[in-house]
Amino acid sequence: MLPVIALVGRPNVGKSTLFNRLTRTRDAIVADFAGLTRDRHYGTAKLGKRQFIVIDTGGLEDSSEGAIFQKMAGQTLQAIAEADLVIFMLDVRAGLAGQDQEIARYLRKIGKPTLLVANKAEGMKDSAQLSEFYELGLGEVYAISAAHGQGVRDVLELAQEMLPPEVSDDEEAASEEEQEDSTIRIAVAGRPNAGKSTLINAWLGEERLVAFDMPGTTRDAIRVPFQRGEQRYELIDTAGLRRKGKVFQSIEKFSVVKTLQAIEGAQVVVLVIDAVDGVTDQDAHIAGFILESGRAVVVAVNKWDALDRYQREQLERSIELRLSFMKFAALKHISALKRQGLGPLWTAIDAAYAAATCKMQTAKLTRLLQEALQYQAPRKSGMYRPKPRYAHQGGMNPPIIVIHGNSLDHLSQSYQRFLETWFRKAFKLEGTPLRIELRTSENPYADKK
Repeated sequence: MLPVIALVGRPNVGKSTLFNRLTRTRDAIVADFAGLTRDRHYGTAKLGKRQFIVIDTGGLEDSSEGAIFQKMAGQTLQAIAEADLVIFMLDVRAGLAGQDQEIARYLRKIGKPTLLVANKAEGMKDSAQLSEFYELGLGEVYAISAAHGQGVRDVLELAQEMLPPEVSDDEEAASEEEQEDSTIRIAVAGRPNAGKSTLINAWLGEERLVAFDMPGTTRDAIRVPFQRGEQRYELIDTAGLRRKGKVFQSIEKFSVVKTLQAIEGAQVVVLVIDAVDGVTDQDAHIAGFILESGRAVVVAVNKWDALDRYQREQLERSIELRLSFMKFAALKHISALKRQGLGPLWTAIDAAYAAATCKMQTAKLTRLLQEALQYQAPRKSGMYRPKPRYAHQGGMNPPIIVIHGNSLDHLSQSYQRFLETWFRKAFKLEGTPLRIELRTSENPYADKK
C-alpha cells in the first residue's frame, strides 16, 4: 500500500495549490475563493522513486455556518484518519487564527505525525512572522510557497523520513502495474442534484463523497478506487453540468471543464437522470457529448421509486424521444438512496466495457460484410455503384470498423446505419458507440486518357 499524506488547514491557505504541485496535475480546482474544495480529493505524487498518495481536503472551519460545512469537516477528519502523515498548512500573510488553534489542538490530541507548513512565504524563510506559529505546539515551522515551488522539495524530503518504511519488491510492483492497467474507469455524469454522489456512496457503502440536497455540491471531478469481486474500478464523481446560461461563477466554469475531461478520460460513463425532473435538454446535451467522445455509456434513471405508474410511462416515452440517438445504451431504473437496482446496473457497466474493448477478427468482419451485402446490396448513386469489399478493426473504445471498397463515398447514410446495426447484432455491442470508416480505393487510370 502506498503511504498517504493529507493536506489540512482552514480555507484558502493553498492546499489545492500544493496538491497540484505535488501531483504535477491540475486536478484540483484553484481559485481565490474560500471553501472551494468540499470532498476528499486523491492524487499520486512522487519524489525520486518513492510514490505516495496525497489527499486534498476541504477547509476546516466553524461548523455553525451551515450543514455543508459540517459535511466538509467530516470529510477532512476522515482524511486525517486515513493518512500516515498530515501536512498542516497555514497562511503567513493572514497570520495565526483561532481556527488554526482548534485544528492544532485536534492534531495534538490524536497524535498523528504532522508537518507544520507556512504557505505564501515567498522570500520569508527566516522571517520573524513565522515565530507566532510555534505556539501551536506542533514543532518546527517550514516556510514554503506552493504557487512558486519554494521550499516544497525540502518539505517532501522531511515527509519521506516520517512515512512508513518503503517495501521494495519487484514482483509486487509488477503486480500493482498490472492491476492499474486492468482498472476500469467509470465517470458518473449528469445534471446537478441528480444523485451522482449518492450513487457512488451507495456503491462504496460509506459516505465517501459529500451528498447534499443542493445543486452544485460537487465542484471537482473526484476519483475513488473501488474493487468489486476480482475487478478493480476507478469511480469518478463529476460536477453537475448546467446550461451555459446558468454558469455564472468562474469556479463553476472550471467545474464544467473538469467534468468534460473526466468523461473523455473514462472508459464507461454512467449518465444519471433525475426521474422526478424528467429528461431535459441538458441531459440530451450531456448524452451528446458522451457520444461525441466515443465513451461506452449506461443510462441510470435515478429516483425511479418516487414515480407512479403513469409518470413512469411518460418518462420512458420522453427518454425514447429525447435520447433516441443513444438507443445502443442500456437503460436501468435505480434508487441510489435506497440502493435499489444496483446489481443490474453493474451488469450493464461490465457489458458496456466489454463491448467497447471488443476484439473483432478481420476474417469474421469481412464475412459479416459479405453476408450483409447478400442480404441487402447498396443502391446505385447516379453512375456510381458502391462496392464494399472487406473490413477490419481500426480501434477500440469506441470500436471502429474500417470498410474498404470502390465508390464508398457514394454509400448512403441509411445503408451505413444498416451496416452498423448488422455488426452490432453480430458482436453484441450493447452500451458502446460504433464508428464505421469508409476507405475508397483509388482508380489508377483516373488521370489517364
